Amino acid sequence: MNFAGTVVAAASALTLVLSTGAVGAKEQAAEAPSKEQLQRLYIEHLTAEGYRPDVDVDGDIQFKREGRRYFIIISEKDPEFFRLVLANIWEIEDDLERSRVLVAADHSNAVSKVSKVYIVKNNVWVCVELFVAAPEDFRGIFERSMSAMDAGVSNYVERMREFPAAPQNPSSDDYRGV
Repeated sequence: MNFAGTVVAAASALTLVLSTGAVGAKEQAAEAPSKEQLQRLYIEHLTAEGYRPDVDVDGDIQFKREGRRYFIIISEKDPEFFRLVLANIWEIEDDLERSRVLVAADHSNAVSKVSKVYIVKNNVWVCVELFVAAPEDFRGIFERSMSAMDAGVSNYVERMREFPAAPQNPSSDDYRGV
């Protein structure tokens, strides 16, 4: 085969590969699980692990563990994105506490694996966010994700407890101003 024949053969092969890849991508997109399928996947696993999950008003999965309410956020547009959330672990009461929360959250985020501590309005939330190869792959990392979240919470709370007690507003009886 001469050079021109080689180029034509290579171009044909490349076209075949690209078209096959495009068809494969379309087939994969068509096979993406629905919100209901993702809900069922998470509920079945959590139930098998001894939890009593249900679907919340947003369509996410909620379950309790040791008195705390956790959520698995359903991402129908990105089913390989696994997000586990523990909301409202700490209420922020004033600006001094908000600044302390930011320091403690930064500390936890720096020393904890995978977990994120952050503020939503006047509350502290913790989450674990991961990409999995397929939605069902969350099963293999679920317990470790829960442990990572526990570590994130512990690191945050320990740092918050290191701060001195917030000064109290003096009452008129206690005030000794000059």
